[in-house]
Amino acid sequence: MKYLSHYTQQKQTDLFNELGAFFAFSNQQFDEAKKEGVEYCRVIAGLICPVDNAKTLVEQLDVIQKEGIKQDIEENGKEAIIRRELFNHECFYTNDISDCVEKIEEYGYSYDDIYQVFNQIRKTEDVY
Repeated sequence: MKYLSHYTQQKQTDLFNELGAFFAFSNQQFDEAKKEGVEYCRVIAGLICPVDNAKTLVEQLDVIQKEGIKQDIEENGKEAIIRRELFNHECFYTNDISDCVEKIEEYGYSYDDIYQVFNQIRKTEDVY
């Protein structure tokens, strides 16, 4: 099964290339990637972008994320996505679904939706 990143990664990379954005976590990385005469800003974490393109970058990343979620839902369905994330966040080992709830909040799934799938899997599968 694909993850959300499978639907978004290439589009994000293409957008970064188009807008001159890059990741830099040190001054050396920044110096190696920057273009002379361009003013940069930090968008989030280590994501650096020319100031003139920052607003477009943020807006387009949001669009890519929403389109990726829509495609994920269409291809995999609600229960499969919840299942994937429950296992990915090791919710059955911790007996806590909060990481999963937070991770797929953008999908519009409620705590109750996730808890229902969690309980069904615990009752019908050996998850330990």
